[in-house]
Amino acid sequence: MATRKPAPPAFVCTECGWTTAKWAGRCGECQQWGTIQEQGTQTGIVQRVTAVAPASNRVARPITQITTIDSPRRTSGVGEFDRVLGGGIVPGAAILLSGEPGVGKSTLLLEVAAKAAIAGRRVLYASAEESPAQVRLRAERTGALHDELYLASETDLATILGHIDEVQPQLVIVDSVQTVASSLIDGAAGQPSQVREVASTLIRIAKERGLPIVIVGHVTKDGQVAGPRVLEHLVDVVCHFEGDRQTSLRFLRALKNRFGPTDEVGCFEMTGDGIAEVPDPSGLFLSQGATEPGTCVAIALEGRRAMLVEVQALTIRTTAPNPRRVVHGLDGSRVAMVLAVLERRAGIKVSDQDVYVSTVGGVRFTEPAADLAIAIAVAGSLSNSAVPRTVAAVGELSLAGEVRPVTQFAQRRSEAKRLGYEQVIDDRSKTLRAALGDVRSRSTQRRDEDDIPPF
Repeated sequence: MATRKPAPPAFVCTECGWTTAKWAGRCGECQQWGTIQEQGTQTGIVQRVTAVAPASNRVARPITQITTIDSPRRTSGVGEFDRVLGGGIVPGAAILLSGEPGVGKSTLLLEVAAKAAIAGRRVLYASAEESPAQVRLRAERTGALHDELYLASETDLATILGHIDEVQPQLVIVDSVQTVASSLIDGAAGQPSQVREVASTLIRIAKERGLPIVIVGHVTKDGQVAGPRVLEHLVDVVCHFEGDRQTSLRFLRALKNRFGPTDEVGCFEMTGDGIAEVPDPSGLFLSQGATEPGTCVAIALEGRRAMLVEVQALTIRTTAPNPRRVVHGLDGSRVAMVLAVLERRAGIKVSDQDVYVSTVGGVRFTEPAADLAIAIAVAGSLSNSAVPRTVAAVGELSLAGEVRPVTQFAQRRSEAKRLGYEQVIDDRSKTLRAALGDVRSRSTQRRDEDDIPPF
């Protein structure tokens, strides 16, 4: 309802509040000059909202009278995907999967769709970026063909909803939300208003029917989900699929999860036959040959998962005024700091050496827990000494040369022991110099065939 009010005076004094309908150079009340200012003209229209009584099943109740019924989770058939989601897919959940182009999002979701279809659940895969023939070719290569997996290539939201009504699926996958448009909104697909409308409609369908929907989202060049920020607030789960396209390893992380933790990580490997789960990724990051000088096994932590990563270092004497520092898979600034601490606090000169430091398997290990392993690997390369196969290292180095403890050490040590690394060099050594001495004292196997002394 709208009611019209009389328009206010056009001019007012900022000192005493005197009002007038005509402009005056001086206030008629306080007689001051330059205090008269013009007011904005108001329309006089006031908007009011009429209260509506809620339905009987939506009446507010005391929180103590509300029952909690856990929705049964349904496994997707892909164990690493279920791990990230918190144990499985919750009915009615809206899941947003993002990732860089070509990282394998469509391949992962096609594998999830195939596993769900094999389990007897009907799946609708709505592809707005590829034709049915293109998806069929990928499905043949990855072995994802099943009669319960329905495929539609549509870019119109209303048509996709029609497919949902006709197929009556138990899982819907939309690839991707930026390529679907609604006729109710002006503009091309991918614009913020279109993305918001498409996502809101799909989420409403998911909640009303208890139908889980997985939506693929594009990312910007900064790695953020493209489109309006409200998209991430609307969905229940936001997952990010990442990995270096030069390697086969892929990680799935949960950035937001209303039904589980957000620190779980799923590991996958891209193969010629599609995507494969990696339930025990530590084997990918350890060399399979004999122990060589300049290597040390560190214990990384990805989410809640502890993984053993081999750090390799190579040093070569140089006469250049600025020695080279080449780092791959590690934080270059931390490697430079470790080298400075190694020379200043442990007496090992590296300022006349070209230093190359890398991880095995292409994994990125940027947490401070790698500091001690980097120092041991560089020291081993300089002395041409090998670290025993049963020794691993984990610890953060301070500028004073102190070895500091790291988070979740018990879990890291348990994983190392499971893989046969009985001896772990950590903060119990107190200082870097003492840690290098501990490694030297544990080195019992001499490599006489290569004339390489123990560490």
